Amino acid sequence: MSMAPNNTRSNTVTAVKPNKWSSAVKIFHWGSVLLLIVVWGMITLHKGSSAGDTYLDLHRAFGVSLLFWMIARVISRIVSPTPASVPMPKWQTAVSHLTHLLLYVLLFAMPLSGILMTWYGGRSIDMFGLFQLPSILATDRGQARFFNNLHTDVIWPTLLVFTALHILGALQHQFIKKDNIMSRIK
Repeated sequence: MSMAPNNTRSNTVTAVKPNKWSSAVKIFHWGSVLLLIVVWGMITLHKGSSAGDTYLDLHRAFGVSLLFWMIARVISRIVSPTPASVPMPKWQTAVSHLTHLLLYVLLFAMPLSGILMTWYGGRSIDMFGLFQLPSILATDRGQARFFNNLHTDVIWPTLLVFTALHILGALQHQFIKKDNIMSRIK
């Protein structure tokens, strides 16, 4: 029995990357935008209202919702295929990745700091009148102030800066480079 050379092709399959994000990633992206606007809107209405804590309670409930939304978003992002890379200089790719990472971190830090501020303040969080998230921490006004300052004076402005960078980067790609990058998330 003679052994002939094996001329068959390898059965390796090269995965073709999609050119857009999955529907789930798109829904989580735009849902995060909407939730963030609603959370901001509720605290803005609270500051200009004499309606008591109604808007503040909604701000907190939507903030907690954003935290759980972000957990689901990360899971969706991990299991979804990543689209093919858009050709750009390495420094732009690095800035893009860093901006996205920091946005994710900030979108977790914002509701977490708000929850900690509320709980250290000795308050529970009313979830749309359906149930309460009771404080699981001992009341500590110093810690409540620390997390309030972190929430409002550090994380919020930083989130605005990186959101602006994200939007400006997308607009630069869309209208200056004209590489149609925004079609990947629409």
